[in-house]
Amino acid sequence: MQSRHDHLQEKLSRVLLSAEDALTLEVRGAINAAVLVPLYRDQGRLHAVFTKRHNDLRRHPGEISFPGGRYDEGEPDLRATALREANEEIGLPSDAVDIVGALQPTATIATGYAVYPFVGLIAAGRRWKPSAGEVAEVLELPLDTLLMGYARRRLLRRGVPIRTDTYVVGDHLIWGATARILADLFDRIGPLVNSGSGRAVSPSRSAR
Repeated sequence: MQSRHDHLQEKLSRVLLSAEDALTLEVRGAINAAVLVPLYRDQGRLHAVFTKRHNDLRRHPGEISFPGGRYDEGEPDLRATALREANEEIGLPSDAVDIVGALQPTATIATGYAVYPFVGLIAAGRRWKPSAGEVAEVLELPLDTLLMGYARRRLLRRGVPIRTDTYVVGDHLIWGATARILADLFDRIGPLVNSGSGRAVSPSRSAR
């Protein structure tokens, strides 16, 4: 896959954390987990792949996230966790992914996970095989559109109003740990996000 991604892979590796460095970082959370941030370029625009969970799930029902899950004992490291989960959740085989770097790990407040995100380049035009028991829909969203949909919004969660960073594309709302991962991604790769309007700017860390 190296020749297929060439210059993009090189540019991303310059601004992302190395996977090795990310694995040494500590974040508050009782359970280690990992997600894959699958990216591809199509007609000059970078896209990311997400999953939308079924509404009847006990944990994070209906939420949009990157494919991922908890570390399994015996796995080589959290990179392997991210690749395994992507295969299980959306049918993305590990040999179809080039891991090009990582993002800052983040903690989930309600569930106590320490989530390590790894960025992988994939080919455009894949056919997905979503996990019937977990994934309601696989979403492919352009990064420039996501960035234009950023705002701090008031949400009601478990009856409690919160004001938090969000990204909205159409009817799709991204918030929580996934929004924090996206914000870090945008902070790092800003110039690579091709906004047709030219007005998209990354939300600054000071605003979060």
